[in-house]
Amino acid sequence: MDIPNPELVEALLRWYAANRRDLPWRRQRDPYAIWVAEVMLQQTRVETAISYYERFLTRFPNVHELAAAPLEEVLKAWEGLGYYARARHLHRAARLLVEKYGGEFPQTFKEWRRLPGVGPYIAAAVLSIAFGQDLPAIDGNAIRVLARLAAMEEDPRRPAGRQRLQTLAEQLLPSGRAGDFNQALMDLGATLCTPKAPRCSECPIQMFCAAFRQGKPEAFPVRTPRRRLPHYDVTAGIIQDGDRVLIAQRPPQGMLGGLWEFPGGKVEPGEGLEDCLKRELQEELGIEVKVEEPVMTIRHTYTHMRITLHVFRCRWIGGTPQPIGCADVRWVPIAELERYPFPNTDRKIVERLRRESHEA
Repeated sequence: MDIPNPELVEALLRWYAANRRDLPWRRQRDPYAIWVAEVMLQQTRVETAISYYERFLTRFPNVHELAAAPLEEVLKAWEGLGYYARARHLHRAARLLVEKYGGEFPQTFKEWRRLPGVGPYIAAAVLSIAFGQDLPAIDGNAIRVLARLAAMEEDPRRPAGRQRLQTLAEQLLPSGRAGDFNQALMDLGATLCTPKAPRCSECPIQMFCAAFRQGKPEAFPVRTPRRRLPHYDVTAGIIQDGDRVLIAQRPPQGMLGGLWEFPGGKVEPGEGLEDCLKRELQEELGIEVKVEEPVMTIRHTYTHMRITLHVFRCRWIGGTPQPIGCADVRWVPIAELERYPFPNTDRKIVERLRRESHEA
């Protein structure tokens, strides 16, 4: 892999100085604010993250406030962003920072990597941007720019490809300017060196780009085909007692941990939807129901699977709801459901119930 000449870095930094995006977390050097932003930006577009970030910082303005808050309150502030493990890890890390470091932030890569949910990218991003350390932070946008610069034949998701990118980034990194360099790569990838139809004619480092010289920038980064996502049918029950509805809290660990949902579960092979729902409610809550009319069908894609959620109205006919296969269970007035953090799928059920209650 040829390493482009130092003029590349100067051209990139000049472009960044004139074209950098005005983002709220860039208006300060507070490591807490930068850390929260970087966690949110994993798996979330900048445009979506901004409003969540501003609300989150208003509610939890520093690591002490975040550490002191109940997890459920943190999850509620995160509601709608998805990938809720990020919020749980952020909360656990905040408590660890307060308990072990007195609320101060560590300044070594090794210590940052010990924090829950902190991978190599977040550690390098915070240390380079907030503390000025000479570390390359390679996000998805930077991967695309670097892979195109070198017309890299390896898949960057594989170990060999990741190492090639890391080596290239380290050799390009300007001493004392790592924060600007890392953010310049991010901005270039987000605005010009996009996955489709990159605006090569406007790129400040076009003359150094091997993929551009080959006339096929969209061919990079190389991607090994992924396997098709599995699909599952899932059921959920709306169980009402007057103006109250029954909701269950997922266990704190695992997928969507700590969030509330309308109880139900995954359909087993050869099982009908109604039989599944009756079985799940008996196993998880210890209650018997009569499954009545279907209410809605919701399709959703996660990173590792696709689901179709079949929602039914149910009539409670026996048993006392108890948290057998969940963390907690509650009867909640429909008007108060907004206080609880729900996954995106179940938020649609909440919206449906609120509309029905207003129309009644």
